[in-house]
Amino acid sequence: MTDTVMNKPEVRTLLDKASGFDQAKGDDRAKKIMHRVVSDIFRIIEDFDLQPSEVWAAVDYLTRVGQANEGGLLVAGLGLETFLDIRMDEAEKQAGIEGGTPRTIEGPLYIAGAPLSKGEARLDNGHEAGEVLFMEGQVRDTEGRPVAGAIVDVWHANTLGGYSFFDPSQEAFNFRRRIETDAEGRYRFRSILPSGYGLPPEGPTQALLNHLGRHGNRPAHIHFFVTAPGFRKLTTQINIDGDKYLHDDFAFATRDELIPPVSRIDDAAEVRRRGLNAPFAEITFDFVLNRDEAKGPSPEVQRTHAEAA
Repeated sequence: MTDTVMNKPEVRTLLDKASGFDQAKGDDRAKKIMHRVVSDIFRIIEDFDLQPSEVWAAVDYLTRVGQANEGGLLVAGLGLETFLDIRMDEAEKQAGIEGGTPRTIEGPLYIAGAPLSKGEARLDNGHEAGEVLFMEGQVRDTEGRPVAGAIVDVWHANTLGGYSFFDPSQEAFNFRRRIETDAEGRYRFRSILPSGYGLPPEGPTQALLNHLGRHGNRPAHIHFFVTAPGFRKLTTQINIDGDKYLHDDFAFATRDELIPPVSRIDDAAEVRRRGLNAPFAEITFDFVLNRDEAKGPSPEVQRTHAEAA
């Protein structure tokens, strides 16, 4: 179909009025954005000859996404969250901010207020079976100096891919802690190796991916916020090497620099020293923070999070 309908005066007038262009009140930037959004929707309808039933099916779909609280999953699955990271990377590069640990997506499952420990913490409640993991490292600036007093906010799934607060079978703040680095900028924690997760198979996000011929699986990963006064907030995650979906993440969050090696320790003396009776996994990963720069884009992202209550 040609673009004749979009060029009709009544359509141009409709777009202007729908966007508030004929009103003195309101926000000019919001009006321009809405005009672009509605114009693009109109063009999609015309270019693909969408019928009214198809348009209402799309409206119903967005309603189901909201009812299922899957907005964060949909944004991740369509690459929008990764696109925001790509734009932030480029903006920082243009501002001369380089050298820190790469960012990657936050995801939709963060809960604020995890217990705070100094130097080290145990993330798991001790009730769930799994391969024991010891992870440690250092927080440094881009010149290699340790950052004492940094807060490493860490969260991950259990071996079934479930997150505490979203998985009612888990205790509060299971696999969630905040760790304050010591005088040498070091942190360490004990947990169990997480598993990846798949989208709810009957949910609206997976339904859309089914239409696109895509799966909805994430590789095993561990999330982090790393913050310190005078430094830019880092939002990132590491992937567990060897996972089936390591380079096929439905959320597009894998970055090669964020795949540390996983060591398996089976030395009997070391196993006993750690108070265990079976081999364990070990990961070492250092975080490098960029100094806060007034000229750089803000690394703080304002978004709604689920609450611990």
